[in-house]
Amino acid sequence: MGYKGTAPSGSLSITDGTKGIADNAFYNCFGLNTVVIPNSVTSIGDWAFRNCSGLTSVTIGNSVTTIGEYAFDDCSGLISVTIPSSVTSIGNSAFYNCSGLTSVTIGSGVTSIGDNAFMECESLTSVTIPNSVTRIGDKAFFMSGLTGALTIPNSVISIGKHAFNSRGEGLTSVVIGSSVTTIGDYAFWCCTSLTTVTIPDSVTTIGASAFKSCDELALVT
Repeated sequence: MGYKGTAPSGSLSITDGTKGIADNAFYNCFGLNTVVIPNSVTSIGDWAFRNCSGLTSVTIGNSVTTIGEYAFDDCSGLISVTIPSSVTSIGNSAFYNCSGLTSVTIGSGVTSIGDNAFMECESLTSVTIPNSVTRIGDKAFFMSGLTGALTIPNSVISIGKHAFNSRGEGLTSVVIGSSVTTIGDYAFWCCTSLTTVTIPDSVTTIGASAFKSCDELALVT
């Protein structure tokens, strides 16, 4: 699988009027460094830019509603991403192993952050989850670089297994929003800098080992 023909390199502006980016469309286009996706595009397919390791910048048009599975997987050079408010779902493993990613802006239309969506984004130190997200998938931020305080908004209903499983440092406090019913197994495992957690009345299930190895945890409400 991969791009058919001579792979594009450098800067790429996808032609305005294009409706979608197909599965595997630019897979393994190592030479791409910037991509502009126009407002006419409504979907980014599975594996669309997978392993574009030279990609440092992508502009996503404000009509895109879905970002497919593994869409930007292994784009290790990608530094920042702004996901527009038109997007409703971030697919499973969409930004998996984007090790250079330092900044993510998640638009206010996103309702689901898929399994493994930002897994092993080790340079990602902070993220703001908008008050539209209802589901944070399994391993969504597994082994990412998140540090400091984390607020999970009131819209979120479920936090998946291993969702914020840490590299052994990072998060210092977590406030869980008032609609969460389930905190998955190992959700905050090994967050060794975590000192305070606020769990709301809405929670009915705290999964196995959810706060295992949180050695500095001193206060749980």
